[in-house]
Amino acid sequence: MPDLPTPQDAAEAALLSECWDAVLSYADLCTSGSTSATQLATEAFSLGMREARDAATAPARSAGRRPARLPRIPLLLTAVRNTAAAWEIQGQGHKLDPQLRLWLNSDKAARYNGPPLQRPLALRGLRDLQEPDAALLWLAEVEALPLTVVARRLGLDPAVVGEELAQVRGLFRDRCHRNHLDTPMDAQCRSYARLLDAVTRSPIADTPNDLSRHLARCVECAEAAACLRLHGGGLPAALAGGVIGWGGLAYLERRRRAAEVRLGAGRPGSPDSENGPPNPGAHKARVVRNGLLVAAVLVSMLALAVSMMPGAGTDNGAASPGDSADRQPVADPRSSVPSIDELPSDSPAPTASGSPSTSRASAGTNPGTTPHGTASSTAPGGSEPDPDKSEPASCEVTYDLVGEWPDGFQATVTVTTEDPLDSWSVAWSFRDGQQVGQMWDASFTQKSSRVTATAADYNKTVPADGSLAFGFLASWQGKNSPAYDFTLNGHSCTTA
Repeated sequence: MPDLPTPQDAAEAALLSECWDAVLSYADLCTSGSTSATQLATEAFSLGMREARDAATAPARSAGRRPARLPRIPLLLTAVRNTAAAWEIQGQGHKLDPQLRLWLNSDKAARYNGPPLQRPLALRGLRDLQEPDAALLWLAEVEALPLTVVARRLGLDPAVVGEELAQVRGLFRDRCHRNHLDTPMDAQCRSYARLLDAVTRSPIADTPNDLSRHLARCVECAEAAACLRLHGGGLPAALAGGVIGWGGLAYLERRRRAAEVRLGAGRPGSPDSENGPPNPGAHKARVVRNGLLVAAVLVSMLALAVSMMPGAGTDNGAASPGDSADRQPVADPRSSVPSIDELPSDSPAPTASGSPSTSRASAGTNPGTTPHGTASSTAPGGSEPDPDKSEPASCEVTYDLVGEWPDGFQATVTVTTEDPLDSWSVAWSFRDGQQVGQMWDASFTQKSSRVTATAADYNKTVPADGSLAFGFLASWQGKNSPAYDFTLNGHSCTTA
């Protein structure tokens, strides 16, 4: 009889489901290939879990509080960086991005593990917050999660989470200001400390020319200015760069780009459209949730046999968000999620009748199917049935190819339904052997060319004349024709 999962196993599996996509995204930036990215993410996750357990059981401070630690995602991202450093020492540096290797052997990397007063100000300020406050700040500013999602994840009241975020921003600024004054600095930096505090407090204050010239030359004071200036939208970059280190800005840009294709964001009737995040770092985007991607991992995180679809590329991701904008995640055609793919599919099998259109510009229903997605008989004389006599479709599908690279692509599916739904399942077929490897805002199964996407817990309900949406990454070889033969809960849909 197999061992039953312990509460710790279940907690770690839930943490894996919640944070894996972020860990893998950063690991992909740090490595030179998809296989190495998965290996780095797996080892880093184990390291991060050990560090979290050690911190939770550490002796309490004299004031009755346990030592401060980073919230989950930045803790795991730091574990990725530290694992990469261990690879470099152990002779596995060839698996890492070349620019990361240069950074790991520079004085810049030493700051993150050196004396506390010399570490980046954002890192010190985030660690000085209570862990729930730090988590709220990171999820809203760096991960760009809508505040409704942040509130649900952290167990906060959605009605007041915006006010709490504003208070946490203020606390973060105060901690950074105090830490800046405590930092050993030369006389010139010390002379500008009070002026820097005053200038960054006001959204309309001009920066004096002498201070501006000083900030252009002094890295530490420039970091302080980014942390102290809460207006202007620079806080996410200050957090990502100061806490993660190498590739922080590229990671932020990648999360932003993924967030911009969050399905349903900003549309009437979408779960997050009415309560979009007011914070400057997240107002332009919604997060790509991959919460169910590893939902079948319930027994032990240490198994981590999750064969994700990591990205690839050679962009170092360190210089700036603009540098990272050219980097696309690459879908490995061999990569899959066995624990999900093995789940039974309740979608109809792909039909054999009717040849799909070869047009790349449109993706329609198979003319040889009934409204329930099963093969239909031909009319007397071998002719196809008159489509005008079939049951009219009550749903419409828009299939958008967001981006495509040599062996992978990103797409979104939006379905508008005339009828209200308590839950939904959208199925479609691929013509050219494409394989889905990662999906957000839905879970998926794939049997041969037929893919079925099933609603997540938070977006099952759709009102009449409302829409549902989800996105995915997939691999392709040779040709990448658009998907076709879409059904919603077994009923055929037309295509926009």
